Amino acid sequence: MSKDRTYLDHSATTPLRPAAKAAMTAAFDLVGNASSIHAEGRAARAALASARKDIADALEADAKEIIFTSGATEALNTVLRPAPLLKQQSGVPLNRLLVLATDHKASIAGHDFASDKVNTIPVDGNGVIDLAALVLSLATDGPALVSAQWVNSETGVIQPVAEIARICRAHGSVFVCDAVAAAGKIPVSLKQSGAHALIIAAHKFGGPKGAGALALDGSLLIEQALLKGGGQEMRRRSGTENLPAIMGMAAALSETAANLETENNRIVQLRDKLEAGLKALRPDAVIAGEAEPRVPHVTCVMMAGLPAETALIRFDLAGVSISSGSACSSGKVARSHVLDAMGIDANLAECAIRFSLGWTSSQADIDRALAACKAIYGQTSKASGLAA
Repeated sequence: MSKDRTYLDHSATTPLRPAAKAAMTAAFDLVGNASSIHAEGRAARAALASARKDIADALEADAKEIIFTSGATEALNTVLRPAPLLKQQSGVPLNRLLVLATDHKASIAGHDFASDKVNTIPVDGNGVIDLAALVLSLATDGPALVSAQWVNSETGVIQPVAEIARICRAHGSVFVCDAVAAAGKIPVSLKQSGAHALIIAAHKFGGPKGAGALALDGSLLIEQALLKGGGQEMRRRSGTENLPAIMGMAAALSETAANLETENNRIVQLRDKLEAGLKALRPDAVIAGEAEPRVPHVTCVMMAGLPAETALIRFDLAGVSISSGSACSSGKVARSHVLDAMGIDANLAECAIRFSLGWTSSQADIDRALAACKAIYGQTSKASGLAA
């Protein structure tokens, strides 16, 4: 990473941790295929099993129920499918889907349900799930597959996943928890969440891009693999495993968990300094989800008068890398569906930008970001008549 740049877009991708890089370097020397029976293959298979156990232990899951994928998108596409592709061992059919309105597009779009079998679960003005609406839907229309993020990637708001899981289980339904934005930010485990399935992505906590994991609780059966072929991953995901990426993911997750409390205390101080500086600069600044529990790494702020697309360009020119309030797909900046679901005024939502901190973030990064804000929004305030 260039020394003349300040990187505050960790929610998009966190820089590779040294432990992950070291594990991947070691993996590159394992020439065998984990499916081969010779010595080289057995060595690769042993390394794969070790990484699987490390990830299972970190997530409080059974190693036999960890499925390695190319990332969270594939994991969500794997598990968000109707019966008979996915079913509970109890035999209860899963023929409709409930998706949290603020979920990632990989959940909203990455499923095999017909459109008339999909409904959204609303959220309140702070982005927290409407539990009464969830109960009503399950009680009225019967069991469903329910998808909800543990932590929203745009606002950092934490959902009450244990309560979601309790409601789902009480109504014979299945809860899929997207923990991508939670892993590495708060303690995350399958057991703690109460979910039937938990999903993580390595590049969100200092592992490599292109690696993810799906942890199942043992009550779900994947009747038909999404990717068919050689039958790897216990016949639930075919394709030769990406051993370097998997080993890097396991190392990053272990390192993150070991330092989580200390790191969070450090990040909270940086975030509080950033948010105090933003409010001093612009007293009218609105921080999405500020009133609710949030992970310490994310600040989604809306300051009227400057569209996000223009702001991002100006920050980039100032050497500060951030993102808009949306999970910008394919480099496009669009108004956030998350903020829309929260009922944020459309004109204000179009001005949303996201600062996301991580293990490389420093006091100097916050100082530089605030200096850029002053230059960017000071100019905007004079042009628009808003108070600076």
